[in-house]
Amino acid sequence: MVEKVMTVPEMNTPRTFTGDIVLRTNNLTKQYGKRVAVNNLNLEVRRGEIMGFLGPNGAGKTTTIRMALGLIAPTAGSVEILGQEVATHGSRILPRVGALVETPALYLYMSGRNNLRAVASVLGGVPRSRIDAVLDLVGLRARQKDRVRTYSLGMKQRLGVAIALLQDPDLLILDEPANGLDPAGIVEMRDLMHRLTAEGKTVFISSHLLTEVQQICTRVSIINLGELVKVSTIEDLISGHGEFVVTLERAQEALALVKAHPWGKDARLDTRGALVTTAPGKRGRDLNLFLVDAGFAPDTIAQSTQDLEQVFLELTNSGTGEIQ
Repeated sequence: MVEKVMTVPEMNTPRTFTGDIVLRTNNLTKQYGKRVAVNNLNLEVRRGEIMGFLGPNGAGKTTTIRMALGLIAPTAGSVEILGQEVATHGSRILPRVGALVETPALYLYMSGRNNLRAVASVLGGVPRSRIDAVLDLVGLRARQKDRVRTYSLGMKQRLGVAIALLQDPDLLILDEPANGLDPAGIVEMRDLMHRLTAEGKTVFISSHLLTEVQQICTRVSIINLGELVKVSTIEDLISGHGEFVVTLERAQEALALVKAHPWGKDARLDTRGALVTTAPGKRGRDLNLFLVDAGFAPDTIAQSTQDLEQVFLELTNSGTGEIQ
């Protein structure tokens, strides 16, 4: 499905919003007949962060994004952007939002630059300097005169992001922005997202590339079957529940010793033979002291972390299903 969001800005749209919550959903619900696509969703995205929006196929991610952009109306609840409800103030507030939803709609027979000029004319005009700036931001200045039909999938995706940036938006909503990018392009996109937030912009990003989400996002929101199941910082989500990974000699003996104590009853050896356990006092230094006093000298002690994909699958009961 090809979709593009274009709104004509009101003249002199004020930029006076000073709150911390840039995007908020209030009991947001969307129902199609008897099927509930989004159920009572309450979500907040803070100014200056990169919020990842994750969920299995059919979880309600794209439906939520479409309601946020005023493309479809909610069955119940509301969406606020920059402190104003989209349903009643969309023409005022949506020009301050840049969006890339699914596949960008592009004119394949036109050059990349002329695509930007065409969209700019619909938006009421954008200075040439701004077109130059977004072409530089997405790394397409060298190919700006080439017809879009000659672009790779990744280049088309970057051009879609450039369109979303034309009006220098406060909030950027991106659905799979790394789609089709090669490893170098993914790194460039990651750097772009960080540059935008350093400038004070806010990014709300839906992606199935969980390893990339783990590197790029400040926080993540995970939904399943239309309901919010987790909101967390990346650090807290992959923290490993207070466990430590200890490499040492005679690991099997150390395991038996640790399991004899209440705080270490769930200790185990991982696939590399390292000891994984919580610690007395929940501190690594206390675990080190305990092991040394017992005659075991750890080579290394590090806080255990989980892979975001593993956490995602556990929270959504996705098994080995698709994570898109």
